[in-house]
Amino acid sequence: MLYYLHEFARLSMAPTRAMSEGLRFILDNPMNPMSMTPMGRSMASAADIFEHLTRAYGKPNWDLAETEIAGQPVAVEEEVLIKRTYCHLLHFKRAAERKDPKLLVIAPLSGHYATLLRGTVETMLPDHDVYVTDWQDCRMIPVNQDRFNLDDYIDYLIDFLHFLGPNTHLLAVCQPSVPALAAVSVMSGWGDNCVPTSLTMIGGPIDTRKSPTKVNQLAKEQPLEWFERNVVVDVPPPYPGMFRKVYPGFIQLTNFISMNLEQHIKSYGELFEHLVQGDDDAADKKRVFYEEYRAVMDLPAEFYLQTVKTVFQEHELPDGKMIARWHPVLTENITRTALMCIEGELDDISGIGQTKAALEITPKLPDEMKEYYLQTGAGHYGVFNGRKWREQIAPRIGRFIRAHDHEAG
Repeated sequence: MLYYLHEFARLSMAPTRAMSEGLRFILDNPMNPMSMTPMGRSMASAADIFEHLTRAYGKPNWDLAETEIAGQPVAVEEEVLIKRTYCHLLHFKRAAERKDPKLLVIAPLSGHYATLLRGTVETMLPDHDVYVTDWQDCRMIPVNQDRFNLDDYIDYLIDFLHFLGPNTHLLAVCQPSVPALAAVSVMSGWGDNCVPTSLTMIGGPIDTRKSPTKVNQLAKEQPLEWFERNVVVDVPPPYPGMFRKVYPGFIQLTNFISMNLEQHIKSYGELFEHLVQGDDDAADKKRVFYEEYRAVMDLPAEFYLQTVKTVFQEHELPDGKMIARWHPVLTENITRTALMCIEGELDDISGIGQTKAALEITPKLPDEMKEYYLQTGAGHYGVFNGRKWREQIAPRIGRFIRAHDHEAG
């Protein structure tokens, strides 16, 4: 019923949103004498923000048609290499003959689209052959299609690594740190020739008992039945995935916003001021951020519930009790994949020490193949996007990858 109420509220706002957009168009018209008055600009700005807040956002575009290599512009083409029900393997093919390290960027399946990592991909493109896991919105997947859980996630990663072949590097941002480390552990146990050369984990919940955040505490305090009863709902018509059980993206977004409500209110206040003052560049930056931030997708219920149980409640990976399909996930088997763990000092999603735990549960991996970096002054989003990511974190990852790449010159 919750999803039906959400859709009803969204649709009922459509006439008011249209009126607001019409008012803004009239007030912004240079032929309107009110357009240059303080009252006119304030009213137009208020209408703009109202329309922005009540709009439904679909999947954003990557908009990465070009990169810069050695000071020269190079065209970039998106190509889908593998199409699976729940995830496509996307390749950003550069129009340049270079033998750069293969890098599979594993986007989080946690409510936002993979395009949330646009800045991550953009920064890595000049010096890496970049591939991305492009997760699909579960509400668009018919209920008669395959189910998808954490085991399937690990299977997908292993299949993608087999497709890409030996000497591939992984970059897991937040949530996928667990399935990525699990996939590496399983492949290492097999002696798989396609085991990744390196795995970099950014702000991942490897062991959520360390410096637990509000997110970790909520997952631990409530039994699994509580989540199944309160946040798992059916997709309503007319979506293709109607009647499928999901963890809706709008609930995840609401939780994220409520954790930093004062900051978001302040940010929208700044957006209003930028619009009133006519500072279009500053307003566009905030608008683009929120258009990406508020574009959310639904998760398969079985994946969400298994993740809560395995990662946040029972801590199966760090305790050596995790099973992927019928394969024991033993991190002690990792001996050939270099590991790098990156955390943010101000991360309120994955606390300090949670990602670093991966280095502590891999006793057979030589110390020279392990690296840890704590970024001061960075929150969860800042460790994979923004200035600190571009100037301080990404260069470290690039050096780490090339130091362990089998073909780096």
